[in-house]
Amino acid sequence: MTPTIWRLLTGRTFASFASALVPTTLTLAVVRTGSAADLGLVLAAEMLPMVLLLPLAGVAADRYPARRVVLASDLVRAAAQLGTGAVLLAGPVRIPALAALAALTGAAVAFGNPSARTLVAAAVPDAVRLRVNARLGVAGGIAQLAGPAAAGGVVLAVGAGWSSLLTGALFVCSALTLGGVRTPPPPRTAARAGFGSELRAGWVETRRHPWFLANVLAHGVWHLAAGLLLTLGPLIAVESLGGAGAWVVVAQVGTTGLVVGVWAAGRLPVRRPLVGVAVASSLQALPLTAFALRLPLAVTAVAFCAAMFGVGVLSPLWETEIQRRIPLETLGRVGSFDTLISFAARPLGLAVAAPLAAVTGTAAPLLVAAVLTAAANLSVLLLADVRVVDPERKPSFVLR
Repeated sequence: MTPTIWRLLTGRTFASFASALVPTTLTLAVVRTGSAADLGLVLAAEMLPMVLLLPLAGVAADRYPARRVVLASDLVRAAAQLGTGAVLLAGPVRIPALAALAALTGAAVAFGNPSARTLVAAAVPDAVRLRVNARLGVAGGIAQLAGPAAAGGVVLAVGAGWSSLLTGALFVCSALTLGGVRTPPPPRTAARAGFGSELRAGWVETRRHPWFLANVLAHGVWHLAAGLLLTLGPLIAVESLGGAGAWVVVAQVGTTGLVVGVWAAGRLPVRRPLVGVAVASSLQALPLTAFALRLPLAVTAVAFCAAMFGVGVLSPLWETEIQRRIPLETLGRVGSFDTLISFAARPLGLAVAAPLAAVTGTAAPLLVAAVLTAAANLSVLLLADVRVVDPERKPSFVLR
């Protein structure tokens, strides 16, 4: 691997682990002395800027060097987490201050996300890009597994303030590492259009790719269903599968499947990557059905593992395909629509799950979500652009 790729992988790994610490730290800090409403306020304060600022962040990703935007995002998140640590160590939890710092974190995430994708496309050669995306996926999967446990351990041992300070330090490490990444400057034009014009141009470019729009909408259904599953799944596990420990088993098995999936993504001989994405994302119908029918714990755990394995496979394939098919100069704006749908759909699923279950029971929403998820994701196979064979796509075992 080249030094640039090493720096990119190392920096993104630091950022993945730091990001994984934030939700657990905030949750434990607020619920100890606050209420459920306080926790909802803090989490909403982080989510709202993510959704509102993503379109502008896509323009910034195409207008400015991706390395600088990602660097600024890491530094802002570092400052927000160090500030959070200071607030928590100073005394009683102050919800307005935590909400303001959470909003700052959300804004930084919004700007960092599209630029991180553009940074990979600019810094990594086509020949090894899938393998790099897979390694980034492995780091993210391990972070999802280890991050909450690490945050919980630090909070219980020395307090939430120190956990936030650790998170800030990790973001600083990411920024220092990415500081050495060198990429070609973005193409310059004689006269740049305004932000509004560039945003409209990004939407025009997005509409030029039916395969992209179809997949993004299908992924939105997937995220909506995931919100239902993450809300109703634990309730069903407690009621019918053996208690809270049953959900822990299902979640840990699923995380293992996710890590194995992202590890395998660069090694599977997938000649039609978008077909692989569609099939992999449709696997989420399995755990939705298993929970709806309240199947035995072993069957449910295997179904959830298969679905998360599919997530692990589809993420690197999808990232690599959009980096390959979308022009680099518009990748930030086009990719921001993908992230926007994902950010908006999952909270919607989380929000409507309990009210729907109260009216219809838990089985009906999950079964409907299973059918819609499979239908939406498999229907994209009707598009000819989705079934195109990539003549250069071969399983890769060595990253040089």
